[in-house]
Amino acid sequence: MDKGKGLESVQRSFQSIDLTFNSRNPNKLAKNYTPLLLSSWSPLEKRKPPALVSLCLGIIGKHLEDIIEDLDLVASFPPDIKMTITAIARRRKLLNDDVVVALAESSWEILDLSDSEVSDIGLLKVIGICSQLKAMDISRCSKITPFGVSELVKNCPCLEILRWGGCPRSEHTARNSLSILKPTLNDVEGDSWEELDTTEIIHGAQSLRWLVWPTIDKESLEILSTECPRIIVNPKPSFFGHKGIDIPKHALPGVALDEFIVEDIDPKTWAVSGSKLIRTSPPVLSSIELPIAEKFRLAFVERDARLAPKRAKNARQRQRRAEREWVTTSTSVKSIVLAGQLSKNLRS
Repeated sequence: MDKGKGLESVQRSFQSIDLTFNSRNPNKLAKNYTPLLLSSWSPLEKRKPPALVSLCLGIIGKHLEDIIEDLDLVASFPPDIKMTITAIARRRKLLNDDVVVALAESSWEILDLSDSEVSDIGLLKVIGICSQLKAMDISRCSKITPFGVSELVKNCPCLEILRWGGCPRSEHTARNSLSILKPTLNDVEGDSWEELDTTEIIHGAQSLRWLVWPTIDKESLEILSTECPRIIVNPKPSFFGHKGIDIPKHALPGVALDEFIVEDIDPKTWAVSGSKLIRTSPPVLSSIELPIAEKFRLAFVERDARLAPKRAKNARQRQRRAEREWVTTSTSVKSIVLAGQLSKNLRS
């Protein structure tokens, strides 16, 4: 069977299956997809037999590299089916700019790009489509830079969970993006950060509440706790939540962001031997050159944050030096000091 006939056969097979959401049928794959960030979840849940759609997706996943260049075939599929294909592509090491943009849906609220070939260009196109994202994983994405993080924070005002770091390039991006998360306030008269509404935060990560960064360094943790107290870093599982706040399961470091999407899919789907890595050609999407102005801005922000403690120390030293010089050079001050010493000696 040639490739064209194979693609037509796959398309006809999916057209004969009901892919619409149906909450009354528990065997639908749609049951596994929920736009809400659930926190109640038990690993002891009884597993049900895989649905027919899941079996079909497993077969497609095993041969995903054969249709990766013809993803327009799945354009009419429901958002949860496209999200499952995206999760399989990520596990098959096939997820890049072209693939994620072709599959992206405006109704998605979570997106796992971890350990993929997605770059700043693909990220910018995706967040232009999925503006309602609440959870994003860009960990181990070596082609995403602080510029991409800045655009993510700017264009996804509902973002509550962010996961990053995990490899040298991603760690560097995370450290250089801390200033992007720092909010700027309209109202500086408030007594506490916790009393502020999101409408009073005009820049920075407005809704970001959970940050998963397993290898965070001590200095970055101190910066976040001081300047971004709303953001909880690496929350730990607890029956009582975090300070009374229920922890979403997507914010737990040990759980993959898209794990619940493929829980009904046979793991052999992404364990195919001899898998071809479909990578975007370098001239098109795999690399991005930041504008010169953005490079200068990021470099200035990083240098300014690094030198701030030293500037404060130098200012204190200059003030003490000026006070000493004033005492030693002013005649009136010398007279006051000598008079004080004389009165002290007379009393003794």
